[in-house]
This record gives sequence, structure tokens and C-alpha cells, in this order.
Amino acid sequence: MICSTNAIESLNARYRRAIRARGHFPNEQAAMKTLYLVTRSLDPKGTGQTRWTMRWKPALNAFAITFADRMPAAEDR
Repeated sequence: MICSTNAIESLNARYRRAIRARGHFPNEQAAMKTLYLVTRSLDPKGTGQTRWTMRWKPALNAFAITFADRMPAAEDR
């Protein structure tokens, strides 16, 4: 749990920085797209995507279950 805390805090800091740079968003979809792009920019070439997926898949699944009403895009996959 301690090892993943640093990664989560790093990701949260990047999210905060991106949101602060934008100021405001016209709708929720625009905000989600910004967060998606920030997440994708962590590995732009995709070389570590397999490793990233293996680490975050359990967390992403838990978020999809817990926040199903907030993540409609998860139902489309």
C-alpha cells in the first residue's frame, strides 16, 4: 500500500496542475477528457502501458464499480 501511495499522490498532483492551468471547464466531459489526456501523457509512447495496466487494473476496476454512476464511459467498453 505504501508503494502505490507515492504513485497516486504523483498522479493527483499532475491532475491538480492540469486543472489549475485550465481554470474552468464548460462541462464534465471536458474535465474528464483533460484528466484522460494527463493520464495518457504519463507514457506517451505506450512502452510501459502493459506494466501500467497490470498495476492499475485492480484500482480501475474498483473505481468503475464504486463510481459506476460517475463513469458512464466504463459501461461502453
